[in-house]
Amino acid sequence: MMVMPLGPDFARALAIPSSQLGYIAGAYTAAAAVAGVATSLFLDRFGRRGALTVAMLGLALGTAAGAFARGLPSLLAARVLAGLFGGPATSLSFSIVADVVPAPRRGKAMGTVMGAFAIASIAGVPAGLELSQRGGWRLPFFAVAGAGLVVTALAATRLPPLVGHLAAHGGAGPPPFARLLRQPVVLLAWATTALAMMGGFILIPNISAYVQHNLGYPRARLDLLYLAGGVVSFFATRAAGRLVDRYGSFRVGSLGAAALAVTVWVGFAAVRPDVPVIAVFVAFFLAMALRNVAWRTMTNKVPAPAERARFMSIDSSVSHLAAATGAFVSARMLSERPDHGLDGLPWVAAVQIGLTALLPLLLWAVERRVAGTGDALLRRQR
Repeated sequence: MMVMPLGPDFARALAIPSSQLGYIAGAYTAAAAVAGVATSLFLDRFGRRGALTVAMLGLALGTAAGAFARGLPSLLAARVLAGLFGGPATSLSFSIVADVVPAPRRGKAMGTVMGAFAIASIAGVPAGLELSQRGGWRLPFFAVAGAGLVVTALAATRLPPLVGHLAAHGGAGPPPFARLLRQPVVLLAWATTALAMMGGFILIPNISAYVQHNLGYPRARLDLLYLAGGVVSFFATRAAGRLVDRYGSFRVGSLGAAALAVTVWVGFAAVRPDVPVIAVFVAFFLAMALRNVAWRTMTNKVPAPAERARFMSIDSSVSHLAAATGAFVSARMLSERPDHGLDGLPWVAAVQIGLTALLPLLLWAVERRVAGTGDALLRRQR
């Protein structure tokens, strides 16, 4: 949420073509994907608090490293370092939610937690853009790294040990990894994650540059877009969580997917000058909130406690790998004009719509197996 809106700023400062901004987003996500696979082998052997503290500390330091970049290679290296720790931090966060919140109330919990992304838009993105204008593009990296260190300290001192998953397998270690891979619902859940993330990141890294250089939206008012979108997303994620608990992930996620497809078509494919940019942003954030809460809540119900961090690590890896793929694909599809505008975005939008249209099918396939009553693998083991 910080790096992508600042893309045009550090692209100018470091002489990075706007068409290659997707590589910077992809570097983080690709590294997080690798880390997810590696840490899936051992995360369930440790208490959640200690593991989260280490992951958050590495994420904060990797973010700070981005401020010392001198060009595209060094910025990519810094984002890779951040991704290596950010991936496990994400999977551990979602594992903690699933550990402490019963399945019937997990939609509301996931909506509350995912409201953090909205807060990042409401406060973080405008603050980052303002800091960049006042102190240069490096200052937001330092600011976010400092906030990360504060969160790390709070995680280390305020969270309980969170070791209940260790008791679930009697201290003998988590069940064999192969058993997880033999579950069709697991593979379907990971496929859903891949589709959702690729569909998001094929477009998201390019939005800031597109609205500025193609649509002529002023840089000085960019924070207003993210503020408006973030406010809507904050309330939408909380409402979406309650809707998921009541109506299920398939219905809510399908509504979000339909709204997202229409928004992308109007805002980025068949662009209509009479539709304000801020209206497209608000609709985009609203649709993404409905879609994301539904999908995340559903996948969170799949694993048993003893395999939760392992499942979520691979899920995080799939998520980041799909996001990196989407970002890299868009970078290959786009080209930069002499005026820094982007050519080819309608084709990117068309691909995004196609991916979004497939999502309800996977949501239905997973939900019918989980049946909305509890953890699928836990029931299977019983």
